[in-house]
Amino acid sequence: MSAMHPGMVIVGAGEAGARAAFALREQGWTGLVTLIGEEIHAPYERPPLSKAALVDEAHPTPRYIVGQERFAAEGVTHIADRAVTTIDRQMRHVGLNDGSTIAYDRLLLATGATPRRLPIPGADHAGCVTLRRFEDALHLRERFRPGARIAIIGGGFIGLELAASACQKGAEVTIIEALPRLLSRGVPAEIAGAVQERHRAAGVTILCGDGIAAIEDHGAGPAVRLASGKRIEADLAVLGVGAVPNTSLAQSAGLAVDNGIAVDDRLRTSDETIHAAGDCCSFPLPIYGGRRVRLESWRNAQEQGTHAAKAMLGSSEAFDAVPWFWSDQYDLSLQVAGLVDEGRQSVRRDGADGSFILFHLDDDARLVAASGIGPGNAIARDIRLAEMLIARRARPDAAALSDPQTRLKSLLAA
Repeated sequence: MSAMHPGMVIVGAGEAGARAAFALREQGWTGLVTLIGEEIHAPYERPPLSKAALVDEAHPTPRYIVGQERFAAEGVTHIADRAVTTIDRQMRHVGLNDGSTIAYDRLLLATGATPRRLPIPGADHAGCVTLRRFEDALHLRERFRPGARIAIIGGGFIGLELAASACQKGAEVTIIEALPRLLSRGVPAEIAGAVQERHRAAGVTILCGDGIAAIEDHGAGPAVRLASGKRIEADLAVLGVGAVPNTSLAQSAGLAVDNGIAVDDRLRTSDETIHAAGDCCSFPLPIYGGRRVRLESWRNAQEQGTHAAKAMLGSSEAFDAVPWFWSDQYDLSLQVAGLVDEGRQSVRRDGADGSFILFHLDDDARLVAASGIGPGNAIARDIRLAEMLIARRARPDAAALSDPQTRLKSLLAA
């Protein structure tokens, strides 16, 4: 397989890659568009894998971003179950693991990230697994059942969502977090405390501040041996300790790497004909003075896919979106807009339903982040308004932020 004429080639058929493919068409590109993915499926959403795919009564199917019929309608070639193994920057073509090559005019790397494995003895135990693909979710769904002993290693977003799902399926769940508290990255302690209380109310055992020494075998499954000597026997251990950006293809092609494939504010790599987007890349955020970050989030992948498509077609617009994260656990929704660690002081606003939002201000009283938690959609509207204030570099009055009677929308007009 080899294209006669170079076109737009996208490596990685996840959220960022799929959004970019169709954004190219929406932006008027009429040439070739080729989307290459290692999975057999059409591009699908990953957030449901830790939630709905595990707990819904109906047998799950992938939640497709687009169906195969749209690929045909838009003239986008989707090559599934294939891996790109090489990039020839001089000849401008990529090599696939089936021996074929595809020429490109512009190339987008949307290679995503891989669950981090622990560098400890026994980490390759058959009963120690990760979640990344739809097939992983099917396996977990079979193992999350009443009475099953599930050890969740990692107290971040993915670990906590998996713990909630396992608990809802009737399993006996233990969360093991090496750091002193849950959600230590990007979430303030007050919100992490509310999450911890909800898990404990559901019957989850939470162990913080104790590292993992090894994964052992106890005959019926893995046993997690902690640094303190404590031993947690389980039927299944699930690793949720973050992800590593997939940069090997970029590195072998000589592209710059800095906590991910390094791109500029237009998502261009060190080769101006190659862009990168989503979980695999690190990029500067103008809203935070050009601070370089790498974000593992659904919205970031979606927004960067669209932005990369425009940049591939010559747009000089800088990517300046406000980061946004969310997590649903039990009946609670947690949302964060912006980067919490940019704040130097916090202002709290309480809701009548037990929800609350923390507004994070820097030394110049500029709103740089907002984080909240509450039942259902209780905080969604105010977090969205806070996100708009952050984007405007606003300096809202702290007393107004804390007052539940002051509508945040009114602050946008100030």
